Amino acid sequence: MSELNAKKGTTSVWAGETERFADGATTTPIVKSVAFSYDDLDEWYAVATGKSEGHIYSRNTNPTVHVLEEKIRLLEGAEAATSFATGMGAISNTLFALLGPGKRVVSIKDTYGGTSKLFLEFLPHYNVEVTLCETTDHEQIEAEVAKGCDILYLETPTNPTLKVIDIKRLSAAARQVGAIVVVDNTFGTPINQNPIKLGAHLVVHSATKFLCGHSDAMGGLLCGEKELVKKVYAFREINGASLQADAAYLIARGMKTLELRIERQNASAMIIANYLKAHEKVDSVFYPGLEEHPGHEIAKEQMSGFGGVLSFSLKGSYDSVKTFLPKLKLVHLAASLGSVSTLAGPPRTTSHVELSEEQRALLGIPESLIRYSVGIENVEDLIADIEQALSFVVDNQ
Repeated sequence: MSELNAKKGTTSVWAGETERFADGATTTPIVKSVAFSYDDLDEWYAVATGKSEGHIYSRNTNPTVHVLEEKIRLLEGAEAATSFATGMGAISNTLFALLGPGKRVVSIKDTYGGTSKLFLEFLPHYNVEVTLCETTDHEQIEAEVAKGCDILYLETPTNPTLKVIDIKRLSAAARQVGAIVVVDNTFGTPINQNPIKLGAHLVVHSATKFLCGHSDAMGGLLCGEKELVKKVYAFREINGASLQADAAYLIARGMKTLELRIERQNASAMIIANYLKAHEKVDSVFYPGLEEHPGHEIAKEQMSGFGGVLSFSLKGSYDSVKTFLPKLKLVHLAASLGSVSTLAGPPRTTSHVELSEEQRALLGIPESLIRYSVGIENVEDLIADIEQALSFVVDNQ
């Protein structure tokens, strides 16, 4: 596939689609075929062995899925890309393909709950050494990396407290010891942040979220250096966590409006964050676009926009959350994010449902915290909705 010399909005639309589709179709065909036939056995063999481009079996590759992979590859500035059935499929396959008994991974304490479970339970079971550092303590992370590691796994901004990590600084430290840097860019999106340009080797996405943008398809994506992606692909090929053509089509279609959606969500999230920080019933607001956010200066350096997710804690206890959330009208109370419609919920039922209250507290996640993923609705309507819902929260609840 030819490279596109275009800006991100254009790349989102045209990547993977610059060549003519069958019968002149102007949108990506959904190819549901499980297998692909060849009349010439030599040609079949060349494709099967990777010497020629083509498709053999949809568990491995598929024309519709390939279009999606090209979109993320070019948007992230990567050499190669592959896909998975879910975001956790992308994360788990990457870690298990590149780690093994006696290997060591260094990461942070604030990764997504499912990722944390891999670090705390699954990888140690396979004799992989896991070291989790304080998320924003760059000196501690560098010190642990300097001891030697095989993978440095980062997530920034983090879910759900929007902590920011210096990708460029930590990637440089990892490269000094030959470690592979993997960055979860789900919250950042390729519109706001490109970890590969900052020194990362690999980037993972839960494509279910902002990339798809409509909460109607699940998928995961990995892109980065060709040889590393190839190794993870080989693991996924046998592991079987393949992305289906229907889901790939929906995600690729959603990505065509990615820049438009992200620009709107960036702007709305900034307005809402400023509104909330001044509200008497809000204890604290977590959003890297705010100047008082501890990671604001780093975010300004490595992000072109601060994202469509923010979180805030209400004054009082979890009872305040239980009062507030059901009163919202322009929101789905659901365990996802990145949609055209606003989504909200507490970490205890969304990002960190796998952890206990004590474990969440150790991560600095108060029970009064609410994750709020801004949709593309009119921001004045969203603020009015938040205001009326907050009116039901009683002081000292």
